[in-house]
Amino acid sequence: MSKERLVMVGNGMAGIRTIEEIISRDPNKFEITIIGKEPYPNYNRIMLSNILQKKMTIEETIMNPYDWYKDNGIHLITGDQVVKINKEEKFVETKEGKVVSYDKCIIATGSNSFILPINGSRLEGVIGWRTIEDTKKMIEMAKTKKKAVVIGGGLLGLECARGLLDQGMEVTVVHLAEWLMEMQLDRKAGQLLKDDLIAQGMKFELQANTQEIIGEEKVEGIQLSDGRILETDMVVMAVGIRPITKEARAAGLEIGRGIIVDDYMRTSDEHIFAVGECCEHNSKVYGLVAPLYEQGKVLADYLTGQETEGYKGSTTFTSLKVSGCDLFSAGKIHTSENIKGIETFNSVDNIYKKIFVENNRIVGAVLYGDTAEGNRYYNMMKKQETIEEYTLVSLLHKAGEVDALDVSAMDDNETICGCNGISKGTIVQAIKDEGLTSVQEVTKMTKAGNSCGKCKGQILELLQHTLGDDFENSKPEGICACTSLSRDQIVTQIRAKGLKTSKEVRHVLDFDDKNGCPKCRPAINYYLNMVYPKDHQDEKESRFANERYHANIQKDGTFSVIPQMQGGVTDADQLIKLGEVAKKYNVPLVKITGAQRIGLYGLKKEELPEVWEDLGMRSASAYGKKTRSVKSCVGKEFCRFGTQYTTKLGIRLEKTFEYIDTPHKFKMGVSGCPRSCVESGVKDFGVIGVENGFQIYIGGNGGTEVEAATHLTTVQTEDEVVKLCGAFMQYYRETGIYAERTAPWLKRMGFEQVKDVLLDQEQQDTLYNRIMEAKEAVSKEPWQQITNDKQARKIFNVERV
Repeated sequence: MSKERLVMVGNGMAGIRTIEEIISRDPNKFEITIIGKEPYPNYNRIMLSNILQKKMTIEETIMNPYDWYKDNGIHLITGDQVVKINKEEKFVETKEGKVVSYDKCIIATGSNSFILPINGSRLEGVIGWRTIEDTKKMIEMAKTKKKAVVIGGGLLGLECARGLLDQGMEVTVVHLAEWLMEMQLDRKAGQLLKDDLIAQGMKFELQANTQEIIGEEKVEGIQLSDGRILETDMVVMAVGIRPITKEARAAGLEIGRGIIVDDYMRTSDEHIFAVGECCEHNSKVYGLVAPLYEQGKVLADYLTGQETEGYKGSTTFTSLKVSGCDLFSAGKIHTSENIKGIETFNSVDNIYKKIFVENNRIVGAVLYGDTAEGNRYYNMMKKQETIEEYTLVSLLHKAGEVDALDVSAMDDNETICGCNGISKGTIVQAIKDEGLTSVQEVTKMTKAGNSCGKCKGQILELLQHTLGDDFENSKPEGICACTSLSRDQIVTQIRAKGLKTSKEVRHVLDFDDKNGCPKCRPAINYYLNMVYPKDHQDEKESRFANERYHANIQKDGTFSVIPQMQGGVTDADQLIKLGEVAKKYNVPLVKITGAQRIGLYGLKKEELPEVWEDLGMRSASAYGKKTRSVKSCVGKEFCRFGTQYTTKLGIRLEKTFEYIDTPHKFKMGVSGCPRSCVESGVKDFGVIGVENGFQIYIGGNGGTEVEAATHLTTVQTEDEVVKLCGAFMQYYRETGIYAERTAPWLKRMGFEQVKDVLLDQEQQDTLYNRIMEAKEAVSKEPWQQITNDKQARKIFNVERV
């Protein structure tokens, strides 16, 4: 059976996504030819602003390299343009004279920049911005020109203006409306955005209408409708786009603002289809990537004979790729008789949030300064979830009460990547089935994160949640995908520039994602705690959910609760209390843990505050990156082989160093004789009692890759053990990379180097004194004591709007 001939007119994001979807459904159905006007394979047009802002190269924007076309048997024609579509004889003709016949044709020609029809619009120095060539031209022009005017204060215009600032130009944005991005932001958010951009060096003329561009052959200025003249030698038009419909109109297809299509993306000709910015569906033309990809999926279903309900329109969202300006907008963002707004404004941190509600459902949202909850609101809008169970406004609730960063609590059908419509369940399943370990691998397999990239933080969190300790950072040259800076560079800059908060670190050090991600948020919080043990206020919202809940989430979504039992020692009263609580809450599993504690497994999230209150015990650190446990044997007090009082020493070590943050979990073991019943030889800090004192071992790790600890020295007294342990922990705290266990740390640092530092008495004393400062700060932290804390129960409540 011969393949049907499919011709794609256009080589952009919407069209190629459609082809990808077709190939994934039925790779043998079509013989595919793609014709693109630009001399490039498919690239990410959204990231052109990053090229202009010196964050990416052209090569880094390529989404489908030439090899992809070859591997999928696609005939690609680049640098040529379709100038004729003959629907009667079913062929297309290019500018270079190539004729390609088709059985099915997809038009995905996209759009052009709209150039204002005013005097001077054809002068040298006037440019629209849609392509790589436009971007390259602007970068080249910026080398010789000093002043730029960007006409249009929308998304595209502001990203362009920021890029021209980065190219060293003086930039003025001329905008017709009262505030910036008026189609996506309300007045308040627009004002906050303007203030931040002014602080970056941008200038604005609002409610200003460009009447004429002045110049003989080259741009010399623009004249506004009020008569004022602004001097400039470059003008960028960013006032909107116009669908490319010339060839479709000439072919006799029905045209409105764009090429008119039905729910299955069919044009007025049954053999011709259209997707993307060039088409019009239900009187709407979409210029954002998410709806274009949704159209592509529907068309792929239809062309391959899959069941589909058709395209029903899209709920759109917007974010801005400008450093220092974090915003999110979705849905309907203006109040009316039926749409009411609920807003909060934190002028201390410049954080503004407003949701728009109609019939008890969210229909829109505007976030500025903190966009972490954007995806959650977007999912609620798509699912039309009611807000009846939510507290609409809450003031001064404790950090961490709203778990906007906790993807573990999200339903599998909730959207992670809004641009590509990829759900949490799809990503998690791909991670498990394909053994994915990096964001790049997830993106390649699922397409999540390959458009605007704003969801990469949540993809990282899903990797962390799904793989646990097996997760490895996908960008080893930096601490995460948000930055290329290493741990040492970040800590150095924190000290040198006196940076005091995570947000300050991310903005001053110019992270790609100023919100941070689940890799860098806890890491930076840890580094700040380490650098400023007494002065830094721990940022609870940057900690993982397990640490905020004082419980470990299990694979079925329930939690385990593990009370503290120092040194593995308990008593009758504690055992009775544990039994009573286990009965009261019908705990499915009560188990002795590997750390000599008793765990209650299978508890529901909402039960946790009451469970802790009923237990009346402190939480064991069974989930954080800090002292996890000190295992000990009964030692000399009871065992006939014991040489030292190890239980007492184990309890002392745990009390001394409990709750102190470390780069990764830190486990200790104290054995009373060389038989080492508690496996001291595979602990981060291991102690083995011998006749003349205590042998000290460091850098041992259990787990999937067992590392035997290395013998450091032998000391005579318990005081020496405690002091050496403190010095070792502090040296690890100060030089370790966040999420790095002591075994790889020891290899990286070199055992002899570590030994020389720890056994030098002066350095040992200094390190021990510093960790005691950290302990003093930790002892004041209210989070470690949750017994009878009524406010603590708020941490576990459902997320608030």
